[in-house]
Amino acid sequence: MSSITNPSTSSSQRSAVLVLEDGNVFYGKAFGKLGTASGEICFNTGMTGYQEVFTDPSYTGQVIIMNNVHVGNYGTFPKDVESGSVKIKALIGRNLEERYSRYWADSSLQEYLERQNVVAIEDIDTRALVTHVRTKGAMNCIISSEVLDVELLAAQLKKVPSMAGLELASSVTTATAYESGSTDATVRIAVLDFGVKQHILQCMIDRGAKLKVFPAKTSADEIRAWQPDGYFISNGPGDPASMDYAVQTIQSLLKDGKPTFGICLGHQLLALANGLSTFKMHHGHRGLNHPVKNLLTGYCEITTQNHGFGVDPESVKQAKNVEITHVNLNDGSIEGIRLKDRPAFSVQYHPESTPGPHDSRYLFDQFIQMIQSNKA
Repeated sequence: MSSITNPSTSSSQRSAVLVLEDGNVFYGKAFGKLGTASGEICFNTGMTGYQEVFTDPSYTGQVIIMNNVHVGNYGTFPKDVESGSVKIKALIGRNLEERYSRYWADSSLQEYLERQNVVAIEDIDTRALVTHVRTKGAMNCIISSEVLDVELLAAQLKKVPSMAGLELASSVTTATAYESGSTDATVRIAVLDFGVKQHILQCMIDRGAKLKVFPAKTSADEIRAWQPDGYFISNGPGDPASMDYAVQTIQSLLKDGKPTFGICLGHQLLALANGLSTFKMHHGHRGLNHPVKNLLTGYCEITTQNHGFGVDPESVKQAKNVEITHVNLNDGSIEGIRLKDRPAFSVQYHPESTPGPHDSRYLFDQFIQMIQSNKA
């Protein structure tokens, strides 16, 4: 993915253009950093939590449409982040607001995006654009507030790689292993960091766990050397089918018989490690209002989601040791699995729910209880 930005200058009322891979062109106004940025276009249906969305490592390499009409109206705040920086390549909105109402916010969205070197475009008919993406599917796009020549931008867009087959987790993982949580914790969890969100870690720490977060390409033996009680496989960006190194590590760790929990990309990697296959979805699921049914309890959960790949249901039919535990009530796609022959499970959605309702945080309780039972 490419991103070129100019030094900070005011973007007020400056023209900008959005060019899609299929040739469609949208004109709007510049926002954020002036410059040019490209990546795979996607959309989020949430009305709040934009700062958490922008800093989610799973959005690496993507240009996001915020479907809510007003974005930025409560400013930004240092604690409302999921990583150390904004991870989206660019932002598309109907009304991107410089004025904000939250009195404890530290800056406007405009100031925040400028500091983070993020190109944005507003005054776009996002309803029409989202409808187009839902119909035609995810595709690459390019935004520019410095070059308005559509043919020139279209030529540059052809050089942007497809998300299919793209390995991105190693670009957002921690550089070195680190520990977090109480030193006297009785539960030790090794986290395989493929782009983990900070609030996922916090959900386990809040339940009394001591964590050690390992870089994506850490060997299974090095992870074992810390003597964890369980393994967590994190969320992250890119195509899971391109991550053979991660699949091999997970296959090795599963032989230990220790409780294992995966979220989003971690769900897909657990599936691949057990002989299932994944596929690129038409346009993915992103937002904080997706209904999921827990097949084990019969209850429905309103969930937070961010994924463009999924587990192939046909491959699950051939698997003897995998059981589907959750399904999406909108399209029937697989939202959760568990292994029949060892204590391992995963979900496609985000139970930490930042942003979003907390319907699914029970899964962290189940993981901790599974570890405690396994130790006993």
